[in-house]
Amino acid sequence: MAPELGLTRLAGSGSSERLTVVGPSLGTPVALLWRECAQALARELDSEVIGWDLPGHGASPPTAGPFTVRDVAGELQRRVTELGRGRPAAYAGVSFGGAVGFELAAGHGGPFDAVVCIGAARRIGLPAMWHERAALVRTRGTPVVVEGSAQRWFAPGFAGRRPQVAGALLTALAGTDRESYARACEALAEFEGGRSATPVRVLVGEHDVVVPPDGADRVLAGCGHLPPAEDPVAVARVVAEVLEEMRCPTTTA
Repeated sequence: MAPELGLTRLAGSGSSERLTVVGPSLGTPVALLWRECAQALARELDSEVIGWDLPGHGASPPTAGPFTVRDVAGELQRRVTELGRGRPAAYAGVSFGGAVGFELAAGHGGPFDAVVCIGAARRIGLPAMWHERAALVRTRGTPVVVEGSAQRWFAPGFAGRRPQVAGALLTALAGTDRESYARACEALAEFEGGRSATPVRVLVGEHDVVVPPDGADRVLAGCGHLPPAEDPVAVARVVAEVLEEMRCPTTTA
């Protein structure tokens, strides 16, 4: 069953000729993860930038029912088709949001003409790990995963250099609805991305311990698992470059 998704304009305006949609990592509100990066991305692409939230995160209401990554992708595709008004649309998502990107790229008929998956792979972790985390969070709440997430999310030294950014993200994680978080874990346990029909590129942080950078199309220097929060301006520049490359591929004689 498709969950209800809250959408938030992060940068740009509805009069922009282009639309860029960005997606969150598990446990992060999209506004905290992407806001600074989205503002830079809007400038780079001359685009409106809209973010969506997972159930029980940020602007999305909690859910008690199961959902899949494909359910989220389908609902997002429907909503963005309505919002896009025929404008060229691109997508960039982190971790769970990147898994959604793979599902969007596997679909046909748009509205996205290019997809960037950040800190994501066609399978993220092992199913048993996600089921164990879901059970743990249902029993003890999301604060129980804060310490482990602090170690996984950021490149070495980032929390010390930018304590306000890291602290805000970890505080939001502790306040995330436990059942919605558990359902998202179960969705990742089932997820396995298929063949892409839309152009897709994978960007992974140099220090990402969740999705190693081996095999990525681009490696984001100095970043861990949440690059848009860790180095927002540089990541916006890379995402914009990659999206433009996909939309205007270089041809050779």
